[in-house]
Amino acid sequence: MMSEFEIMNISATGMSAQRLRVEIVSTNIANAETTRTEAGEPYRRKVPVFAEYLRRTPNGKIESAGVKVVKIEEDPSPFRLVYDPAHPDADENGYVRMPNVNIVREMVDLINAQRAYDANVAAFNVTKAMVNSALQIGRG
Repeated sequence: MMSEFEIMNISATGMSAQRLRVEIVSTNIANAETTRTEAGEPYRRKVPVFAEYLRRTPNGKIESAGVKVVKIEEDPSPFRLVYDPAHPDADENGYVRMPNVNIVREMVDLINAQRAYDANVAAFNVTKAMVNSALQIGRG
């Protein structure tokens, strides 16, 4: 049986993961028009990769302890081509390679991350309320 504090910790790891996801989405949106990075090519969309965080209990049993960020990957999808012969990064045919960032997809990811964060906050608060109620029973 999991303690209330372990449940709160799981919610906290979920909140941290979703906060990172929001930061990455924000970076993607901010760089949606960046045609040249330090590497010399357009910005490539970033995506966080999450995994279940497992831990071993004192009796040797393995159980879930939340979520962790395994890595942040670059989206391998192709860059968009936009015809703009006046752009400084246009090729000989007038096309500019633009980042593979789709603003609509990023906004959907942002809404999903916010809802997941809110769900973890709600779970944390319900657990905290249960602990407080148990403490009140013990005082009465």
